[in-house]
Amino acid sequence: MHIYADADALPGAIRDILFRAAERLRLKLTLVANKTLQVPSSGLIAAIRVGQGFDVVDEAIAGMVEPGDLVVTADIPLAAKVIEKDAHALNPRGELYTRDNIQGRLTMRNLLYELRESGVTTGGPPPLSRRDREKFANSLDRFFRENLGA
Repeated sequence: MHIYADADALPGAIRDILFRAAERLRLKLTLVANKTLQVPSSGLIAAIRVGQGFDVVDEAIAGMVEPGDLVVTADIPLAAKVIEKDAHALNPRGELYTRDNIQGRLTMRNLLYELRESGVTTGGPPPLSRRDREKFANSLDRFFRENLGA
């Protein structure tokens, strides 16, 4: 299993949790962004900088992911592509996207997008809280127990 992170807007606290998990479980972790990222010196952890542009990071991750891999992303269309490739997607708030829930998430995302395009202010997600970080860490641990026996 390889872990990929859509790192353009990934909160630092979530990045740190991923760094620790990769080292503890000896799993490769690749952060992908369109900016330069600092990562710990480790043979397991890497950062890839891709070009600027709409969905460039998403396309890079979708092109690299293999069945069984894990992608950490808040991007619902990317999560859908990952699931189509028989990989796993987890958002930074600890929600695992699945074949059962991804279509509903895509529908809601598209509705909100259309509302914003028509001038309705929908607001964004609240800042990541301590509880969100804990939920992510717990979900990540549960995912590894279920998929790696770790």
